[in-house]
Amino acid sequence: MVLNVDYNYLGSSGMKVSNICFGTMTFGSTTERTNRPGQLDPTGSYQLLDHFAECGGNFIDTADVYTDRQSETIVGNWLSSKERSRYVIATKVRFNNNPKDPTDVNAVGLSRKHIVAGLEKSLECLQTNYVDLYQAHCWDSGTPIKETLLTFHDLQRAGKIHHIGVSNFCGWQLQKTVDLANHIGMSSILTLQQQYSLMERNAEFEEFQVCQNDGISILPWSPLKGGFLSGKFKRTEAPSAETRIGYTALDEKNRTLEIQPGWSALQSRDDVWLLLDAMTKIAQNHNKSVAQVAIRWLLQRKMVASVIFGAKTMNQLDDNIGASSGWELTCEEMETLNDLSAPVKKYPHTVNAKFNAMRLK
Repeated sequence: MVLNVDYNYLGSSGMKVSNICFGTMTFGSTTERTNRPGQLDPTGSYQLLDHFAECGGNFIDTADVYTDRQSETIVGNWLSSKERSRYVIATKVRFNNNPKDPTDVNAVGLSRKHIVAGLEKSLECLQTNYVDLYQAHCWDSGTPIKETLLTFHDLQRAGKIHHIGVSNFCGWQLQKTVDLANHIGMSSILTLQQQYSLMERNAEFEEFQVCQNDGISILPWSPLKGGFLSGKFKRTEAPSAETRIGYTALDEKNRTLEIQPGWSALQSRDDVWLLLDAMTKIAQNHNKSVAQVAIRWLLQRKMVASVIFGAKTMNQLDDNIGASSGWELTCEEMETLNDLSAPVKKYPHTVNAKFNAMRLK
């Protein structure tokens, strides 16, 4: 096997993962909750997973709500014929995993009841007796975080999960979770899976400060901002409905978080087109694609252990893998991209940045 990826430690675990992670939200047919183009049937999913593994990829991310557990089931069927210990499997719990039955009022949240039931079903779908990384998919204001953490701790001691991560937490939620886990004496929070890209950097202000202070690895999702940072769109041309951004533009009722920004908003933003122009020039300098530049920028950011990508074709998969190893953006190129994509600081971050910079002089 020829290794085409590099590896990083995941948090303080001593466990190494490929620096690109196969995100499997596109695995499985379209459902009411995943009504978008680009979904993969099982056969296509297996082919991409095989190629990912052949290139050295060992990190696969899914969730119970991805295509109503079809994603977990596809990953589990593929994993059943592999050597389990070679792969790091991550899944998540929090959202409603039984949306068709409104009477199932406990099929959502981070309560002990939902977590235990959700994990048992995830293990069944994944055809394994443990999950390497179990993640809280989002904060649950209805459940004390202490109950959530104690439940994770019990499942960890039972050997059903090895490590704990969180996703989509804001700064105070992450810090509270980290401090309480330390107070309880349980294993530390290992990862934060957060939307992060050259078009979404707000997590740098607070969440990533917690990560840096507490040794938490960052797992960026939506590194290409719904495909926009692939460089395939032109400002003067409306996007195809076969793309996620184009689909969102045609269906005003389809609001899938910020992973699929609307075309009308993107088309009018001078800043993102200036960013794409710079990315295109940098890509040409390295004989790489624009998408590879977007992923490489993430890989060279502090605390990023692995970038979660999605792919629906072998060409897309190879393109993502091509960002992993064997080349780097120069300091000047990183600085250019940093400047063009810098998020706007607001109070109190403006004050903190000013006086912290003074202390460092």
